[in-house]
Amino acid sequence: MTGRLHSIQSLGAVDGPGLRAVAFLQGCPLRCAYCHNPDTWDPAGGVTVTGGEPLFQAAFVEELFTILQGEGVHTALDTSCTGDLAAAARVLDHTNLVLADLKFLTEEDYAKYCRGSLSRVEAFLRLTEQMGVPLWIRHVVVPGLTDGEAHIRALGEKASSFRNLQKIELLPFRKLCLEKYRAMGIPFPLESVPEMDEAACEELARILPDL
Repeated sequence: MTGRLHSIQSLGAVDGPGLRAVAFLQGCPLRCAYCHNPDTWDPAGGVTVTGGEPLFQAAFVEELFTILQGEGVHTALDTSCTGDLAAAARVLDHTNLVLADLKFLTEEDYAKYCRGSLSRVEAFLRLTEQMGVPLWIRHVVVPGLTDGEAHIRALGEKASSFRNLQKIELLPFRKLCLEKYRAMGIPFPLESVPEMDEAACEELARILPDL
């Protein structure tokens, strides 16, 4: 017996007593005027694997995507672009779309804020280009950190250098995770940083090149 799963919410507070894991199934014959989940209407749907970092479990994602594509299901990989390139290539063989989180534009910032490497990210992005996998680049806009106009222009130039790019998304910085950090007793490094204004983020998006 198999089913089509839209998504899982790990900390649902409104769908039953207490905090619950909530499974959203794909497909609905109704079209309610007040529906909160229109993305679940289409019974075909698709599957996005995110994390954490999906490429940290590349063999699992490869097998999952192989099965999904065999059933005609669209597959999307939401990744921070960090992992073994050979293993990543095997995942990309069965990936219909890559949602790439390009966090910073210098090695220094990647090392400081992510403990990561820009060159590794760029190598993965070039791999998606070589393999012809459609690419969306996403970037979190953080006040005082990644919200400068010059920075956004540079982001647009970098993203546009990839021939498989279809879309650039600017995501306003939010602190919805703050309660998780507090519950786990982990300090949130950007706790004192204000959330990004939605309208200001939309204005910055106008700087980006048309695709």
